[in-house]
Amino acid sequence: MIDLHGYGPRLAEGALVTLEVAILSLILSVVLGLLTASAKMSRSWFLHRLGTLYTTVIRGIPDLVLMLLLFFGGQMGVNVFTDWLYYQFDIDIFININEFIAGVLTIGLIFGAYMGETFRGAFMAVEYGQIEAARAYGMTNWLVFKRVRFPQMMRHALPGLSNNWMVLLKTTALVSVIGLSDMVRIASEASKATREPFTFMLIVGAVYLAIATVSEWGFARLQKRYSVGFGEAD
Repeated sequence: MIDLHGYGPRLAEGALVTLEVAILSLILSVVLGLLTASAKMSRSWFLHRLGTLYTTVIRGIPDLVLMLLLFFGGQMGVNVFTDWLYYQFDIDIFININEFIAGVLTIGLIFGAYMGETFRGAFMAVEYGQIEAARAYGMTNWLVFKRVRFPQMMRHALPGLSNNWMVLLKTTALVSVIGLSDMVRIASEASKATREPFTFMLIVGAVYLAIATVSEWGFARLQKRYSVGFGEAD
């Protein structure tokens, strides 16, 4: 039996925090990815340039640097804005960007850029003839998106989406640097206190591996669902 020296409950809490950060970051990144893909495919020069600027900047700066910038610099920027509101309109509010919020926002912003490229490629892979056929049947733009573009886009996007999720999951370990009590930070504290780093880091690695394994199974099920009606060669 592995002796965790009383750190078991804290590790479980840290694992839950890690999972919460990962899931919320995934939701944010998917939303940003869809918006970015739409912007880069837009006929608007401004939106196309804005989407390109976002993906270029985010993919060109290291993840850790972005996290530190948002955690420390973001709070300073918010404080400047709230001070301006107070002096100009006598509105006294305080907005705190804590470690959890900073972690979710940073990881979501980072992977929103990668998701944008994934979704853009998936949208472009949908045959335009099918969209024209749907419109010929009298479908509205929303119905065309819901019944034709989105299901087929997801079939092409799921492999990239799965890969981005796996990388995002491992990137959550960075939140320990800004002080969030995720399982990596707790394991690090336990390792220093007990001088048994191998034991605790092995547990952290096993938890990440378990989440990744379940995720692969889930994405395989989704891929099978969205591939109904298409041959293996597609």
